[in-house]
Amino acid sequence: MRIRRKPWARPELEACPFYTEHPAEYAGRWNEWFGNGKPIRVELGCGKGGFISQQAVNDPDNNYIGVDLIDAMLGLAKRNVERAYAEVGREPDNVRLVTLDIERLFLMFREGEDVIDRIYINFCNPWPRPKQHKKRLTHTRQLMTYRRFLKPGGEIWFKTDSDMLFDASLRYFAEAGFTQVYLTRDLHASGFTGSIPTEHERMFTEEGIPTKFVIMRRDELPGAETE
Repeated sequence: MRIRRKPWARPELEACPFYTEHPAEYAGRWNEWFGNGKPIRVELGCGKGGFISQQAVNDPDNNYIGVDLIDAMLGLAKRNVERAYAEVGREPDNVRLVTLDIERLFLMFREGEDVIDRIYINFCNPWPRPKQHKKRLTHTRQLMTYRRFLKPGGEIWFKTDSDMLFDASLRYFAEAGFTQVYLTRDLHASGFTGSIPTEHERMFTEEGIPTKFVIMRRDELPGAETE
């Protein structure tokens, strides 16, 4: 998504207590920053924060980290988080926003840290050209990175409007040792009630484009040693 530069975003983010542009400093001590031992969930490409602000405020039993690279997006996400928590009279105690290129996500967590129990990937870039496929957030290469810090049995919740990306991602998940828990090719007609709609989701639904959705569980890779 393209967005105009917002001069106010950087100053607001720098003054925000639940934001950091140096997430690598928290590798191995995310629970210390949150101040509790609750499970942590991550949204990759949180954009304007419409999803994570509602997900986090509605779920105080879990901690949430929103990751994006663009200051303008994160500035809007910061404001959306503040607005959502103000409506319920709480401080944003269980949500953090970070600036990071998702290609460098490995910097945020130590190898084998196993602190994340769920990853959300909502309407990411489908990168349709074959030479671009490795940039997909659901590509096997990326999924193997997520395995480094996703707990055994942890899940990835993936939504997209793209049939092409969805079908390819199902192959990627299988290659990376993930097992299907739930799948629908029309989320809004499925009766599934555990997912907050995103801005893109509402837009595509209005256009008559169904949301493809899958929950994948991290299992042992074929041939991996078990105790």
